[in-house]
Amino acid sequence: MPNITLPDGTVKTFDQPLSVLEVAASIGSGLKKATLAGEVNGQLVDASHIISEDVSLAIITGKDAQALEVIRHSTAHLLAQAAQQLYPDAQVTIGPVIDKGFYYDFAYKDGFSEQDLAKIEKKMNAIVKQNLTIERIEMSRNDAIALFKSKGENYKAEIIASIPEDEVLSLYKQGEFIDLCRGPHVPSTSKLKAFKLMSLAGAYWRGDSNNEMLQRVYGTAWENKADLEDYLHKLEEAKKRDHRKIGKTQNLFHTQEEAPGMIFWHPKGWTLYQIIEQHMRQVFRDNDYLEVCTPQVIDRTLWEKSGHWDKFGDAMFTTHSENRDYAIKPMNCPAHIQIYNQGLKSYRDLPMRLAEFGSCHRNEPSGTLHGIMRVRNFVQDDGHIFCTAEQIQSEVSSFIDLTFSVYEHFGFDNVDIKLSTRPENRVGSDAVWDKAEAALAEALDAKDIDWELQEGEGAFYGPKIEFVLKDCLDREWQCGTLQVDFSMPERLDAQYIAEDGSKQTPVMLHRVIIGSVERFAGILIEHYEGAFPSWLAPIQAVILNITQKQEEFAKKVEKKLKKQGLRVISDLRNEKIGYKIREHSMQRYPYILVVGDREVENNQISVRQRGGQDLGSMSLEALIELINQE
Repeated sequence: MPNITLPDGTVKTFDQPLSVLEVAASIGSGLKKATLAGEVNGQLVDASHIISEDVSLAIITGKDAQALEVIRHSTAHLLAQAAQQLYPDAQVTIGPVIDKGFYYDFAYKDGFSEQDLAKIEKKMNAIVKQNLTIERIEMSRNDAIALFKSKGENYKAEIIASIPEDEVLSLYKQGEFIDLCRGPHVPSTSKLKAFKLMSLAGAYWRGDSNNEMLQRVYGTAWENKADLEDYLHKLEEAKKRDHRKIGKTQNLFHTQEEAPGMIFWHPKGWTLYQIIEQHMRQVFRDNDYLEVCTPQVIDRTLWEKSGHWDKFGDAMFTTHSENRDYAIKPMNCPAHIQIYNQGLKSYRDLPMRLAEFGSCHRNEPSGTLHGIMRVRNFVQDDGHIFCTAEQIQSEVSSFIDLTFSVYEHFGFDNVDIKLSTRPENRVGSDAVWDKAEAALAEALDAKDIDWELQEGEGAFYGPKIEFVLKDCLDREWQCGTLQVDFSMPERLDAQYIAEDGSKQTPVMLHRVIIGSVERFAGILIEHYEGAFPSWLAPIQAVILNITQKQEEFAKKVEKKLKKQGLRVISDLRNEKIGYKIREHSMQRYPYILVVGDREVENNQISVRQRGGQDLGSMSLEALIELINQE
């Protein structure tokens, strides 16, 4: 009879097999009511799952992280059931869980409209109120094919036909609706309390453009109404903060079809870009990096030798000249090894830290391009550290501290750390990968940092630490990386003379902090909603005259402030001061400086801070000190 070990170490013994739900009931009626699923020996199962042997068991409720996957999976089935009740000719295909929600693909010749989504969502809520039991059924492959063909579900039958013949399939039934699924699902439809259908899109059957076009319905689902409302609120905030919208409003940049994935930076946007870049340059200088510059176009043979041509070739832009093939560089690392290789290096020369704001090009699919966040031409705050194996720990430790300090400077204090290990498609021996992965894990553990393991997500040449910062809406942005590479230096013949006189291959640490400068600028635009702190703002202040009488004084003020290194402009148009203030407030400049007769007489300026706060009149010296303090 089963002995069941609970997460707190308690062991409960039962004299007969029982379900997860029955175990929950034995603990308390409140837990039984809250149960959504179970985790048996680390595997998610239905609440109806029968336990007949000794296991470890966690009861999954809405408070557990695993609950959302179960809820969203179940809500996808709820969507399919509601859609078919309203539109019986709609065939179901697949309905997986995705980040923050789910989708379901339908084959429906008439197509759904936005109005249809509202009807489907209403029907979903009606089914929830019916409190239909969700039942797991096992069926042979051939019986399942026959079942779905009898229902006219040809797409589902095709999916099942591709499954091995001897495999037993699980189906889930709620009311008259039945669907193929591995599960698990919540016990009944009444457990689905908070969901919303979001949008429609097209999708090819099985992701193949040669197949028919299906209609994809996206939705989101949460454990409770409050979480749903919070998510929808953040979506609305994200729309307001869209960097493309703000970029247009503030005249920062634009893109156009003649240069897909490339950015036309306008003066103010380019100023923002340069502020970011120059700050990182100073960070490099302060931390003993040597800045270099490498060619944009390099012969194919170098990319073949580094391994990039084989593993990354489809993403490269290529060109041909005088019977030679070239690649426009997608990354800087092989070129940096060429600089390292100029002249014999000793162990005394290590660590050697090279940095480059290298312009890179990657042939990203057109469908993935997004404003300045996902582009084909970008610049990285790229750096490579050449060091000995013994120096890895200290270099990794220093880089982690440096990265956190940079993020804090830009206004991000919530950062997650992830360790990505060897992918299937890789270069180098398992022994080398073991060594590299251990080095990163040990460095993280030595700093007592919580980190998440991402198996198989490393680069083809080495494992990596990923720095994922969270913005004001708790959205995650993977920016910084640190990769340990034992392979590429060896492939490209990098060496140093060790203390014992032998020739050794250096370890290469690939590192970026902000990543793509373009993307990081987009993140900052959305994080601050265009209201940048003064040190980061492309324009720190605008000077407005009340009448033409103050024009000359305003020009003198502008000149003096610029001499102090401040980024200021003037608006000396013959317009009403209220109009000019309102217009420039829309640009979200940190300060609006107003000049009238009184200010001219007292050699002062009237200062308004962003948000409408009137700081009163002050001298130019006081203003300069105020701005520089931020």
